[in-house]
Amino acid sequence: MSRIGKRVLTIPAGVNVDVTDNTVTVKGPKGELTTTVNRLLSVKVDGTSLTVERVKEDKFTNQIHGTTNANINNMLIGVSEGYKKELEIIGVGYRFATSGNTLTIQAGYSHPVKLEIPKGLSVKLISATELEVSGADKQVVGEFAANIRKVREPEPYKGKGIRYKGEHVRHKEGKKASK
Repeated sequence: MSRIGKRVLTIPAGVNVDVTDNTVTVKGPKGELTTTVNRLLSVKVDGTSLTVERVKEDKFTNQIHGTTNANINNMLIGVSEGYKKELEIIGVGYRFATSGNTLTIQAGYSHPVKLEIPKGLSVKLISATELEVSGADKQVVGEFAANIRKVREPEPYKGKGIRYKGEHVRHKEGKKASK
């Protein structure tokens, strides 16, 4: 039996959980998230605790039990605390800029790269070279941060590019001059 699936989740103060049929809706100060739970699982709310239980025992139910529990836990954390990813850009002339719902990235190309900021996310510029993506949905925050990083991944020789704050990029030595 899944240890992650069996754990009892505590609902934080100020967060409401509504379970109707197979739909779990979590509302909190940072927003509202909804997910659909497989019919082989049932979600039970008892006061400030939430449990995910199996209706039927089979291999597929065992596989999705822990995943469903973890996804609901991520929703509870997202609507109460939120998630954030910090990115930094390193290189001469490399910078971030925002205007309205668009993020503009100057990353050494002949043109600026423009990305639409998804609904429910906020992008905060700490400086021209540092950026913070935050929101309630962990998956959307991580995916948008990965798409920003994909514009110019850090290269191993000089370390130029977009990286997560605190990410270690292994540097290569490059060519040696022959004697």
